Amino acid sequence: MTTQKNTLNIKTAEDVQGSEIFIEADVVVVGSGAGGAINAYELAKQGKKVIVLEAGPYVPSSKFSEMLAVGMGTLYQDGGRQSNTHGDIAVLQGACVGGSTVVNAALCFRTPDYYLDLWAKEFGLKNLTPELMSGYFDKVEKNLGIHTNGAHETSSGAELIAQGLEKLNIQRGIARRNIRDCALTGFCFSGCKTDRKQSMLVTYLPWACNHGAEIYADTRVTRITTKNGQASGVEAVVVDPKTKAVKSVMKVSAPIVVLAAGPIQTPIILQQSGIANSSGQVGKNFACHPVLSVTAVFDKPVDNFLGATHSLYVDTHALPEEGGYLLLDAIEEPVEAAFSCEPGTGKPYVAYMEKYRNNIRLMTLIHDKNVGEVRLKDGVKEIIYEVDDGDFEVMKKGLKYNAEILFAAGAQFLYLPTSDRTVIESADDIGRVIDQLKNEPARYRYISFHPQGTCRMGADPSKNVVNPYGETHDVKKLYIADASLLPTSIGYNPSETVYALASYIADQIVESNFS
Repeated sequence: MTTQKNTLNIKTAEDVQGSEIFIEADVVVVGSGAGGAINAYELAKQGKKVIVLEAGPYVPSSKFSEMLAVGMGTLYQDGGRQSNTHGDIAVLQGACVGGSTVVNAALCFRTPDYYLDLWAKEFGLKNLTPELMSGYFDKVEKNLGIHTNGAHETSSGAELIAQGLEKLNIQRGIARRNIRDCALTGFCFSGCKTDRKQSMLVTYLPWACNHGAEIYADTRVTRITTKNGQASGVEAVVVDPKTKAVKSVMKVSAPIVVLAAGPIQTPIILQQSGIANSSGQVGKNFACHPVLSVTAVFDKPVDNFLGATHSLYVDTHALPEEGGYLLLDAIEEPVEAAFSCEPGTGKPYVAYMEKYRNNIRLMTLIHDKNVGEVRLKDGVKEIIYEVDDGDFEVMKKGLKYNAEILFAAGAQFLYLPTSDRTVIESADDIGRVIDQLKNEPARYRYISFHPQGTCRMGADPSKNVVNPYGETHDVKKLYIADASLLPTSIGYNPSETVYALASYIADQIVESNFS
């Protein structure tokens, strides 16, 4: 019987024998998420020997628990506890074979032309025209089944929100997702057990392996090696996921390195390697789309835990000049409901959870400034980031818009996502309650699924890490292909942007090295 592991041609720490491993390859890809998997496939398809190294474990879809509390511990970076230095923003990333594509909500947006034009003007990315990118969006949408939700996929909470939007004459956007025949179980954030979500685990990675690519899980890259100003391979350690002990030391010799470890891990690997930072920008310009969810309580059960994880969005104010915030509905399972707001402790908390079936949430995501930094200090990862004062005012505007929609949808009252109990009892109180909110660290229950920007792409080598074609300015044959490339925050879920950019960069590698 063929197993998923056989299909993936994958080795884990359990499979590795010997204290030292030496591999020669044409390409080594660091990271198996969106950017890494796409490059692995496109380059292996050229007949090249491709090795993919993934720091996280291999968890087959048959082992997904469909419980967020368990999924956090097995599929997420730092067991779901990765956060900024203040600890008030949970920065969620997948840490497994397939990366964040395994645990995201599958929501896809094409990069607005606004940002492509901005990047051309301010960062010299004149090659990334709307016309060129359209072709790559078409390609990944076909490969990953990205399509607009059908009416039958709409969650019950989204239907209520849609009624509120209609009352307020606000345009509704219908979500587009990389899903095929969605089972509507609502477990996207815990991994899709039925393989309906078209993550890298069930698409580009097996496709790459079909062309001979090899994947090593539990394998953390510690250093990128160079020779005469060019990439020459990587050094890594294979770590037993149970004991955390190093089982083997690995060296991969390869004339091309594709670094796609993610916007937090990629700059740390470059910092450990001491390369590609003549600009001083490695790890700088971090943004993460902070999100606050408003919880609405209704007078009857809504059961908003089945259907598409995201059914609708409101982007009437998404671009910076329009406001800079995006609203997204999201279904919510009990673990999320338990930490998304503070209803009180003891009896008030129990009463809140007893009414869980009556609750829905609407998320406010902001286009934040790139004010953060990722760095390694004394061997410890740090995400130095606070919500900018100006960005917080944008968040408050978004929360007001959010609250107006929820009351129009029929909510009895709303909980704000604060560390103390904050309730809005009626639509008349929206302005009074939200206006008094201050930008205070550790007061709000932020989450972020969208770290980005730490190895900025741009034409000027004195201000940017990566050139317009994905190659680092300082080190030839070293390419970066993940969300760390994004020159600015884009205010929308960046997954499709990464899919398209990774495809484009893979084509540049082929053209420059294999043609």
